[in-house]
Amino acid sequence: MNRAQLGAALRALRMASGKEAKVVARGALMSPSKLSKIENANLAPSAADVERILTAIGVSDEVKAEYTEAARASATEATAWRLLKRIGVHKGQQAAMALEYQMSTLRLFQPALVPGLLQTPEYIRAVLKRHNLSEDALTRTINGRLERQAVLYDSAKSLRFVITEPVLRWKIVPPQMMAAQLDRIVSVSRLPHVDIRVVPLALQQNDIANHAFVIRDDHMVTIETVHAEVVVTDPRDVGLYVDKFDGFTVVALSGDRMRGLLEDTAWLGERLAEYAPRFAAEKDRDTTRLARLVSSAAEQLRSGTDVSYGFYLERPSYLSLVVVTCSPNRAVADVACPVA
Repeated sequence: MNRAQLGAALRALRMASGKEAKVVARGALMSPSKLSKIENANLAPSAADVERILTAIGVSDEVKAEYTEAARASATEATAWRLLKRIGVHKGQQAAMALEYQMSTLRLFQPALVPGLLQTPEYIRAVLKRHNLSEDALTRTINGRLERQAVLYDSAKSLRFVITEPVLRWKIVPPQMMAAQLDRIVSVSRLPHVDIRVVPLALQQNDIANHAFVIRDDHMVTIETVHAEVVVTDPRDVGLYVDKFDGFTVVALSGDRMRGLLEDTAWLGERLAEYAPRFAAEKDRDTTRLARLVSSAAEQLRSGTDVSYGFYLERPSYLSLVVVTCSPNRAVADVACPVA
């Protein structure tokens, strides 16, 4: 049962009861305007809304249970990716931009990719090319996603991102492009109304990073699955995602600790990509191996261990890359780490 069918059914039940709309609205603890919008399918009712309306109408418990469950089901809408591709993926970007324009608060959890609002053009292209779009559709979708990023600079909004550390490790783009992507995240994280956090792999977790989701104003959750984009509006289900987001927020690195991890990783990735063509050993030039070195270095840096790599170059000469961690001297609290 979709929203229109549910609204029509509620209207029919009310009229069959002989009760006026304002009487039912009063009994359901809502305005007559809201009831009218629900009956005319202009507003998606929550399961709680439907239960209160049916209680005010005076239907049986069996009827109430049937329509309450229908409301709960209609509060979850799924749009298959194949349908979005058919109507135009770039239109999905337009729809997302409209939602982001209207919202005041965003919570985004992403365990697999850099969030779209934080992606560089190169990263966006690498992600979207897997969908086999035409060059025109690809370009329009990239431009649409970049246009959405204007919301990052709206200081009236609160934007919160939590990503897991594997997001920084997936080989989506070459090392130099990934370094630029990490720099982008660091730059955006300095905006006062933007909070970006990274859940480290080394910490014991109390929850599972199942899939990406976006919470807008605590009223709507958009979930990305393999086959579809699912929208949830039932308050009880939305609450589950809010709790999940808050749980990961508590254990994630933020502020300077998060930026330090990304900046060190980006610097090392840039240097390896810069010198890789000159490495004497062919195995050292392998991009997969270089990505593993960066990932391993990030783990060591996060645990407070210094990182040192050495490579013979073709001249012959030798390249030494060293990243040294620093922790403030606890015995002398006012002595901080040196800052370059």
